[in-house]
Amino acid sequence: MARSVTINGKPREVDVPDDMPLLWVLRNELHMVGTKFGCGKALCGACTVHIDGVAMRSCVTPVGSLEGKQVTTIEGLADEPVGKALQDAWLEHDVMQCGYCQAGQLMNASALLKRNPEPDERQVEAAMSGNICRCACYGRIKQAITVASAVAKKEQADV
Repeated sequence: MARSVTINGKPREVDVPDDMPLLWVLRNELHMVGTKFGCGKALCGACTVHIDGVAMRSCVTPVGSLEGKQVTTIEGLADEPVGKALQDAWLEHDVMQCGYCQAGQLMNASALLKRNPEPDERQVEAAMSGNICRCACYGRIKQAITVASAVAKKEQADV
């Protein structure tokens, strides 16, 4: 069934079944490969995207449920100040090793900072606990989120 899905602010047309997971629409239909396949069961967080600003697992989100909703992927994250700040902090703190999970980590961290611009260490750990990193870069991920939170705090103050 043909449908329009708004991704990173742009309407995209796809002709797929309603129950096709968003992950496969992004990767196979739209060739946006930044969002990764991990477990396929919403357990690891590699496929995290934002749907109306909320971090969601695209591997279990049927495209038929996205009527009128805004999807943001890792390809659109740098268009937002908090997302750009996170990506800069990720590079500054050399967070990535293999890098496979990092798109999902960044998307989840961005959602956290948008709802809580100044999370403490425990709040960061709780929010990020659903994203698995096989390289165990958790300490550097926390450092990068702390650095980027200053930008998130300023963004909220300016609103």
